[in-house]
Amino acid sequence: MAAFGLVAVAAALSTGALTFREARTGILQQSQDTVIRLLRDRVDTLAPDLTFPPGQGALDGFATSVAMTDPSQQWRVLVTYHGLSATSMPQDPFAELTPALRTEATTHTATVFQRVTADGGRSCLVVGMPVMFASSDDERNATGLTVFVVVPQDSELAYVQALVTAAERATVPALVLAVLLALLAARGVLRPVRELRHATRRIAEGRLDTRLAVHGSDELAELSHSFNETAAALEESIAELRRMEAKARRFAADVSHELRTPLAAMSVVTDVLDEDAVGLDPDTAIAVRLISQETANLARLVEDLMEVSRFDAGTAALHLDEIDLVESVRRTLSSRAWPDSVTTRLPDPPVLRGRVDPRRLDVVVANLVGNALRHGAPPVRLTLHELRRAPAPDGSERWVVIEVLDSGPGISETVLPHIFDRFYKSDTARTRTEGSGLGLAITAENVHLHGGTIRAANHPDGGALLTVELPLPEAKPGSASDPEAEPELEPESEPEEEARA
Repeated sequence: MAAFGLVAVAAALSTGALTFREARTGILQQSQDTVIRLLRDRVDTLAPDLTFPPGQGALDGFATSVAMTDPSQQWRVLVTYHGLSATSMPQDPFAELTPALRTEATTHTATVFQRVTADGGRSCLVVGMPVMFASSDDERNATGLTVFVVVPQDSELAYVQALVTAAERATVPALVLAVLLALLAARGVLRPVRELRHATRRIAEGRLDTRLAVHGSDELAELSHSFNETAAALEESIAELRRMEAKARRFAADVSHELRTPLAAMSVVTDVLDEDAVGLDPDTAIAVRLISQETANLARLVEDLMEVSRFDAGTAALHLDEIDLVESVRRTLSSRAWPDSVTTRLPDPPVLRGRVDPRRLDVVVANLVGNALRHGAPPVRLTLHELRRAPAPDGSERWVVIEVLDSGPGISETVLPHIFDRFYKSDTARTRTEGSGLGLAITAENVHLHGGTIRAANHPDGGALLTVELPLPEAKPGSASDPEAEPELEPESEPEEEARA
């Protein structure tokens, strides 16, 4: 629209300027030619009756007679003959006559003219015509008599001003017409672009079945066709990826489920073998204990895989209960014989109570502390405190902060961005470790399921610091616990964590 408008204005102004110049030149040229023709005819008529050398009275009469040539009586005439001069109007100073024009008219035989703007901005045409006489040999000789005429050009200027007004009036319709044309052109161009923008936005929102209607065979139509092909290929690729992902989830879940029964039987057998290992020879006892340990590790891995599959399938659910968080943390440490290995800083019960999933909170605390003990260095410090901050999506303003700090060398900067990734281990050359690499990933999933956050960093004084923040939704008045709450349970698996650098 701006381009069309600029072109229209430029075209209207240039056309108007050219038209104005040509019309103004034509009007002034016609006026000039008419004045000169009338003046020449009048002088040719009156000059033969003038006696030479003329006196002052003759010059006065001659000037008056020449001025009568104009019916509107707007001509002002000045007649000079050597040192004598006469005007058609008494005491007329004839200020419009410039010295250059006077000199040119008295020293040459041709008629001269000049447009002059007088005081007040009034434009006048000044004509100087020397009076000639013809000799017997047809030569024209100067008589010394010169006639000057000042003709106002008010009517010509009115015509010119009318042209300017007409050009100005024509510019507005031209601009309006240009804007209308711009709207039509822009609609034809921008409508497909706008549809393409909306379609790409729907694709970004996940509506991969979005397609564009193709009209015509221009570049925009080709673009729409290419967009449809791209969207179709993307939809097919995403569908294939989803099918493969669903198959992978189902495979992991099925394998884990099928392994639970034989692993349960193997665990019973290894328990029996562990009890009898004392009476076996040393080599056999070592082998029995190794089988028992690996069976337990395999059972924990299967349980972790099943837990991960529940998160991936979206079937993991919270069972909230109003509990004492301090007591829950203490039970987690006691059940794993960690009180002597972990230094705690906890508020006095029952100061800190909140609605959380007891089992998942137990998994979070156990995995964090187990990771610090396994891959860090003692002493390990656990801090629990309440925080007031902006409301969470569920409207809760109370948050519980769990911090676990070890005294080890910390976490490498290259490992920090991946510490919560599944099966990630800092030592890629190590093919077999005590942990499965799923512990912190499961911890992060449990924290996110509560609507909280988890982050890892290196403490300024040394050691790795893992911080968990969980919102504490307020219990409904008159209800102490969630009707679907489950009793606090031990975690389904021992904490398995990524290796520290």
